[in-house]
Amino acid sequence: MSKNGRVLVAMSGGVDSSVAAAYLQDQGYEVVGITMKTWDYASSGLSNAPKKEVGCCTIGSMNDARGVAVKMGFTHFVVDIREEFGDWVINRFTGDYMAGRTPNPCVLCNTHIKWTALLRRADDLDCAFIATGHYANVRKHEETGRWVLYKGLDENKDQSYALWGLPQEQLSRSIFPLGQFTKPAIREMAREYGLLRVADKKDSYEICFIPDNDYRGFLKRRNPEGIAAIGKGKFKLSNEKVVGEHEGYPFYTIGQRRGLNIALGEPIYVTRIDAQTNTVYLGPKEELLQKALTAREVNFVKYANLHEERAVSAKIRYKDEGAPALVWQTGEDEIRVVFAENRSAITPGQSVVLYEGADVVAGAWIRQAQTV
Repeated sequence: MSKNGRVLVAMSGGVDSSVAAAYLQDQGYEVVGITMKTWDYASSGLSNAPKKEVGCCTIGSMNDARGVAVKMGFTHFVVDIREEFGDWVINRFTGDYMAGRTPNPCVLCNTHIKWTALLRRADDLDCAFIATGHYANVRKHEETGRWVLYKGLDENKDQSYALWGLPQEQLSRSIFPLGQFTKPAIREMAREYGLLRVADKKDSYEICFIPDNDYRGFLKRRNPEGIAAIGKGKFKLSNEKVVGEHEGYPFYTIGQRRGLNIALGEPIYVTRIDAQTNTVYLGPKEELLQKALTAREVNFVKYANLHEERAVSAKIRYKDEGAPALVWQTGEDEIRVVFAENRSAITPGQSVVLYEGADVVAGAWIRQAQTV
């Protein structure tokens, strides 16, 4: 009988999840490894799909995960959750682009698919906890009794931004073994555990259902009729002057500079997208600056609500360092964030994640940016 209980560890075949499993076993947990197949083109029904598949759902990655389990001597399962993954994340992904927003599918998948699937298997396998190789931490707040997600030690690898959507029940059963380590330390630990096949394995950044990183091609394959119906549109400046033609608004995102094929004598960026008129607005970098946003589908983490105005540091994208802001609820499922200074390229469809120090206060999906 293990001293710390039984834990189901999600294993992608990469160095992070491999070390997470080995470390937990070292700490006295009874580890059960699981690799989840979420997607493949063979069963997707999409025509003209890329032949080469990469990332966490390949046979090679599954074999790497199994190899770690064999090396460390714990049980490992491969489970097919393609049906559970289904169309929800992908429909939300394409729907956001078709609405002129820029989605973040990994946050959606963590929140709505992976953790739910993991906990279901954990219950089936009598596991009290689930664990992943994310660089984040979780603790119970002594005064409020709430489970608080907080940043990983390695600021360069911290993934708390991608986990803001996990509800209290899921956080209460989650373990993040890598939260107190840096990435170089994890690679060294892999070598110490003898996990040489994965120790220097490159990180995978692809979206599992877009292994070639060509989201435009994916949209065309996924929704050819919708893309065709939108057709070409106009590039305009903020004064409504037409300066060119574009391929259709779903193919552009706020802050984009490359691939516009427009020469106006100065650096030009996408500043606004109007899906109703198929118009993509362009302008200089200054026109990307805005000071406030509204966001919906809120998940409250550190506190049960934000009825009272609170000072936070708000991140508007994964690699954002965060900036001082005030936040308060404007409805049951809506918040307003006002920054102390202008922020560049606040993008509808992305997440805003609110922090107090290292603690995640709440997170939500950005719906609209405002100048105040």
